[in-house]
Amino acid sequence: MANSAQNKSNYGKGQRTVPARSSAAEGLRELFIDELKDIVYAERALVRSLPKMANNASDPKLKEAINEHLAVTERQVERLQQVFEMLGENGRGKKCEAMEGLIKEGENIMKDTELGPVRDAGIISASQKIEHYEIASYGTLVAFAKILGEEEVASLLEETLAEEKEADVILTDAAYNTINLDAVEGEGTAEGMQEEME
Repeated sequence: MANSAQNKSNYGKGQRTVPARSSAAEGLRELFIDELKDIVYAERALVRSLPKMANNASDPKLKEAINEHLAVTERQVERLQQVFEMLGENGRGKKCEAMEGLIKEGENIMKDTELGPVRDAGIISASQKIEHYEIASYGTLVAFAKILGEEEVASLLEETLAEEKEADVILTDAAYNTINLDAVEGEGTAEGMQEEME
């Protein structure tokens, strides 16, 4: 009982606590595995979706950023497979309704806008919603891994968390430095591009 109280008092003060093998700890581990299956499904869905986003973007830097993030996402899927192996679990994903909805929203934006900076701004908007979902997911997974004493797993997940945060910064820079301004000023619209070609 004193040990349990000590663990509680140390939690959140930079000291790792590993709960005893209780039903509560087992429940948290099951939730952790379930959340990992959710995010691996989400990452695989994103691998399928990113090429479509790149093809619908008109800004060359945005296309490049999306394609670079595709390569990063593929490595993240591989890293998750490594996590499943370390935990002795299969890497089969579980349908992630949140990611499905976010991807669908992005597809609708692309369908409802013309090629040009407004569509690019919409792609960034959809992409950042995805990034923020992933940042929240990986932040939670890192916390779960640490409290469960899975330090190596936590380290791998922290790598991915850092990559997702970096992707969000890149998208923010692209939006504020060029694309949103172009969208407001009407530069690079489909009509404008056609006029430049004539």
